[in-house]
Amino acid sequence: MDLVPALEEPLKQPLKSVLGPATAKVMAEHLGLHTVGDLLHHYPRRYEERGQLTHLADLPMDEHVTVVAQVADARLHTFASSKARGGKGQRLEVTITDGSGRLQLVFFGHGVHKPHKELLPGTRALFAGKASIFNRRLQLAHPAYELLRGDTDEAAETVGTWAGALIPLYPATAKLESWKIAKSVQTVLDRAQEAVDPLPPSLREGRGLATLPEALLKIHRPQTKADIEDARTRLKWDEAFVLQVALARRRHADAQLPAVPRRPTPDGLLTSFDAKLPFTLTEGQQTVSKEIFDDLATEHPMHRLLQGEVGSGKTMVALRAMLAVVDAGGQAAMLAPTEVLAQQHHRSITEMMGELAEGGMLGGAEKATKVVLLTGSMGTAARRQALLDLVTGEAGLVIGTHALIEDKVQFHDLGLVVVDEQHRFGVEQRDALRGKGKQPPHLLVMTATPIPRTVAMTVFGDLETSVLDQLPAGRSPIASHVVPAADKPHFLARAWERVREEVENGHQTYVVCPRIGDDADEPADPKKAGKKKPSPEDEAEKRPPLAVLEVADQLTRGPLSGLKVEVLHGRMHPDDKDAVMRRFTAGETHVLVATTVIEVGVNVPNATAMVIMDADRFGVSQLHQLRGRVGRGSAAGLCLLVSEMPEASPARQRLNAVAATLDGFELSRIDLEQRREGDVLGQAQSGARTSLRMLTVIDDEEIIAEAREEAAAVVAADPDLKDLPGLRTALDALLDEEREQYLDKG
Repeated sequence: MDLVPALEEPLKQPLKSVLGPATAKVMAEHLGLHTVGDLLHHYPRRYEERGQLTHLADLPMDEHVTVVAQVADARLHTFASSKARGGKGQRLEVTITDGSGRLQLVFFGHGVHKPHKELLPGTRALFAGKASIFNRRLQLAHPAYELLRGDTDEAAETVGTWAGALIPLYPATAKLESWKIAKSVQTVLDRAQEAVDPLPPSLREGRGLATLPEALLKIHRPQTKADIEDARTRLKWDEAFVLQVALARRRHADAQLPAVPRRPTPDGLLTSFDAKLPFTLTEGQQTVSKEIFDDLATEHPMHRLLQGEVGSGKTMVALRAMLAVVDAGGQAAMLAPTEVLAQQHHRSITEMMGELAEGGMLGGAEKATKVVLLTGSMGTAARRQALLDLVTGEAGLVIGTHALIEDKVQFHDLGLVVVDEQHRFGVEQRDALRGKGKQPPHLLVMTATPIPRTVAMTVFGDLETSVLDQLPAGRSPIASHVVPAADKPHFLARAWERVREEVENGHQTYVVCPRIGDDADEPADPKKAGKKKPSPEDEAEKRPPLAVLEVADQLTRGPLSGLKVEVLHGRMHPDDKDAVMRRFTAGETHVLVATTVIEVGVNVPNATAMVIMDADRFGVSQLHQLRGRVGRGSAAGLCLLVSEMPEASPARQRLNAVAATLDGFELSRIDLEQRREGDVLGQAQSGARTSLRMLTVIDDEEIIAEAREEAAAVVAADPDLKDLPGLRTALDALLDEEREQYLDKG
């Protein structure tokens, strides 16, 4: 059935039939705009007022900029040139000002004649080009420009185009200046009247929001600043509401699925396990466990996100949920992103359970079950036995990697799937595992990456959320410091002394590097440095990232000679990786030089220090994850962030932020503020342009929360949106195949 009403067709019209093929081609290739609707939703980035000029003093380097300024001075220079006829060349130098600073424009050759006639002192215009430094002065070479004057018919038209007092400046490219985009928008703006409104009338009127045609008119041709504010509020609501409806429909569909309720039997496996715990659960663990057990007892599949700080005891909560399901006659599977982590989980779970993990074995407890490991690199015999234990139901718990998803793997009665670090798993994998139950199993997703509430409501909007923010008793604080290796090399020497001191005190250390350093690594491209003398920041960025194999070699022969140093990275054979981890866990290895394979879940309480090389090459959340590997025992943790970036650089400021707080939720906000919204909402995952153009998930928390409530009410009353054709149309546009998949990742 065609959900697109005929009314919507004018907005689906291809741009090439409206603007001409050349402009349409540039818009498609450089801005991803294909239809009239796409162009109407390409909103201005900011606005200039006629009487108020851009701050030239704040121009970013090497970016395409648009400024409004006044010509202060224009001089035509003639110089000797072998290329010019008669041996004379011409250069026009125009100085423009805005009160905050001055900027030089330069035109050469045949390009000087028109600007020489037009850019007279006192003239005001829009100028666009790439800002660069020449002879230590800021300049734009051959900028495009558009005069702003109000005395002729042509000028009156320009003034009309520039929306009266406010000039919209659009995200532009070198191939298409902001004012050309503005003129194109003016060409199609009358079609905004045809836009079908996705918001239900009751919602729009109840909140006093503008209609969609009105909002599009106000965003592109505002008369006042209040117009811009009205339009932004309305367009933010569109984005928040349509996304939340998509998520609410998914929650609604999931809630219709049947599931087997799983209630733990009194005095069963869970009770026996709790009785042997040498500590009491934190208040947070008890609260979250109750939420999970309540979900497991219902006849619809649980879909819950468990997010908790590094080391907050998520695995313990997940294990108790798994044991409750085994008590209720089902099986539980834990899916880990790497073999190292799957082996680690298997080892720690069997140790925690003791004889309760020895079901069917001599010496196993009466209430015991069997805990099996299933990974891709297991030997044939072990694998065959594990598969047999699963299909007969002998194994109540299975821990594995994506090998669990293969067709051959059959369960007796899969009741719960726990996914660790869910962002490592795609949709097909999650659905394939869910398909292995007689009915859809309950689902618990764990993440140690703290997520601000608004992001949880958008990215993980189809999951109920539980948060563990209390650290278990006995966890030690971690001190973090930035080590500026380029500015203060002696700080780095001191870092290696600290590592030796930790080892002398009977502890161990991780050294983390961004790269492995074998032949399969990507070589760095030195050509990208350009011809000009690079800044210290450029130098630090152009150098290939430090590599595990090289650093381990240098440390063994240099500052850490005499210590037992081993390496760990993703391209090692799984058996070798496991052997290295076992030796490190047993305390036989003093220093482990590794890539981020140790980022998640690795638990060695005796490891107290971590040195992260080229720390600026990692994201904020990743650094926080890595740091969580130390301080897991009774001794205090130490994390040293080594960087060659200059003190004033954004990279160093990011590292200072990580060193300044252990609060993962605070860091996740910083991380989000520094990254583009699109990365958060799956642009990186899907390759599609982000659907969020107006909404910012940090600043618009209130709108997102309210939109979630409104969306839930709308979907509960009309799940198929039969009475809201405009909303269905907007959903179709949002949920192209890739985005649908991204939302599926939950």
